[in-house]
Amino acid sequence: MSETIEIRRKRLLYLATYRGFKEADLLIGGFVKAYVAEMMENELDQLEALLKQNDRELYAWATGKSEAPANLQGAVLELLKSFEIPRS
Repeated sequence: MSETIEIRRKRLLYLATYRGFKEADLLIGGFVKAYVAEMMENELDQLEALLKQNDRELYAWATGKSEAPANLQGAVLELLKSFEIPRS
């Protein structure tokens, strides 16, 4: 039995929110919370590929401190790079 798109979105949100260090949780989790409901299947595929990566590397790519491998570059990573954590 395959998961529905809504279950997939919830799973990806959970994976994004509990990354391993607070800064990544806030940035990556905040980004996914803001955008996951509107993402189409191909974007969810890109997001899932990113979330499978090492926390520190993904955070470095998202903050522009290093460049992601070519196979992980795409619209979702570019959107993540432009995302700003909302101030409370």
